[in-house]
Amino acid sequence: MNQEKRSYMMLKDRCPVMQFADLGDERGKLVVIEGKRNIPFSINRVFYIYGSDDTVVRGQHANRESEFVLINVAGESKVRITDGKEELIVELNKPMMGVYIPPMIWKDMYDFSSDSVLLVLASTYYNSSEYIRNFDEYLKEIKGC
Repeated sequence: MNQEKRSYMMLKDRCPVMQFADLGDERGKLVVIEGKRNIPFSINRVFYIYGSDDTVVRGQHANRESEFVLINVAGESKVRITDGKEELIVELNKPMMGVYIPPMIWKDMYDFSSDSVLLVLASTYYNSSEYIRNFDEYLKEIKGC
């Protein structure tokens, strides 16, 4: 997405909360997530965060290339998302909801319930060089975008 288009979109539009269909029946719940169908990218990496508590802050970075969808498949947590101008806090508390995070958006995950399992779907394989882990460096880099 080019800088001109990005400047016209609000952060909540660039990082939408997603609702996935609950396909369950009397046997139990079932949520299906398919890359390039109900999320906007092919899934190349999956990881999850568990065993954290309400004092832990995870993330604290932006990615130059990766897109993400975050889903609390158990418990709940919050995600603070910012582009350096706007800030959005999303409470992930249902296994059929997620939040999409495009490249160059800063994210902090926090306030984990004791039973939280935060599933992360990523568009890329892990590459440490695409991570920006210092917020001041992030702000400098996005001003150059």
